[in-house]
Amino acid sequence: MRADGAGVKALDARTFSRVLEPRAAGRLPLGDGTWHQLARAYVWVQLISQGAVFLLVLAVAVGIQAFTGVPWPWIPAGIVLVVTAIGLLITPRQARSFGYQLRQDDLVFRRGILWQRVVAVPYGRMQLVDITHGPLDRGFGIAQLKLVTAAASTGVTIPGLTQEAAEQLRDTLVAVAETRRTGL
Repeated sequence: MRADGAGVKALDARTFSRVLEPRAAGRLPLGDGTWHQLARAYVWVQLISQGAVFLLVLAVAVGIQAFTGVPWPWIPAGIVLVVTAIGLLITPRQARSFGYQLRQDDLVFRRGILWQRVVAVPYGRMQLVDITHGPLDRGFGIAQLKLVTAAASTGVTIPGLTQEAAEQLRDTLVAVAETRRTGL
């Protein structure tokens, strides 16, 4: 990060204020560093995407019902609609459970409410830092940052970063990784 704090401001612009933790006694602790959040626009992108799937499945089920007159398409459509509706309801809470922390030797990524995952990616083991964004992401000014390491299980994808935060984080990670490069 830059000494003037501008890098940290870019990482925290238009984001949630804090990482929400589950309240259960067996939760994974977050630690004491500075956690950065996803952009608030990520929730809207997810809601629009899931809402489009919901409406598409509903339209197909209604179309099949109207065209054929048989009610059986409502069984699979109903299952998909219920699962999608549950996804729509939990998306805002789920988005607030995502967080990442830049520590001295690694980047720590956390996600999940019920099934929690905390991954630490050492800077020296990063092989690729990739920024991607789809059409809806571009419309809302967000991007996804993907970190690739030699071990497939430690690859991390941080969705819903603002474009500025993704670029700042990419540049920071590449610079730090170059100074800490380790042989395989």
